[in-house]
Amino acid sequence: MGGKYRITGDTYPRMRRPRNRRRIVLAGVSAVVALGLAGWGTLQLIDVFTGGDKSAVAASHPRDCPTPKPVAPAKALPKPAAVKVNVYNATTTTGLAKAAADELKKRGFAIGEVGNAPEAYDKKVPGTAVLLGAPTAANGSFAVLGTQLPGAVQKTDKRKTAEVDLILGAKFKAFSTPAEATAAMAALTKPSPAPSASCAPTATTKSG
Repeated sequence: MGGKYRITGDTYPRMRRPRNRRRIVLAGVSAVVALGLAGWGTLQLIDVFTGGDKSAVAASHPRDCPTPKPVAPAKALPKPAAVKVNVYNATTTTGLAKAAADELKKRGFAIGEVGNAPEAYDKKVPGTAVLLGAPTAANGSFAVLGTQLPGAVQKTDKRKTAEVDLILGAKFKAFSTPAEATAAMAALTKPSPAPSASCAPTATTKSG
């Protein structure tokens, strides 16, 4: 071109091409897909190294343990004064039944008959003692009297009355100390928490 519109120099202006919106959209979609594939690949690697065991992930984030709730005793135990005890001596030691009865009376028990054991038990109790009573005594009187003499054998018969027979055996030496008996009684009447499942993660190993 000539005249005043003549182009001089060795650099020529270039016309900029208009932007293509479709390419921009496609580029964005491609980036999202690439990120998704990268995340999926990471999960696959985790499955490979953990063996696909979802419990391994759950174990690293254990659930909170529930607070154990106290469990009250199924039935209130009677007081020693409500337990009437017949004391019998099945040993060769003279006066043992009376001495035992006097001690139980000091500890608050009601005392009934005191004397030698009936023929079925006389000199036939090799252990510490035998507690003999009605079936209902197993859930009350036996437990209370048992705090004074741990290790006594418990037996029931067909009697209808509430008294309990204490038959002293060859290995009887003495009752528990008052402190020991009190502690044993407290353990029987104190509510204890129910057992709860452990929330600690369990480590597992896999071979192969």
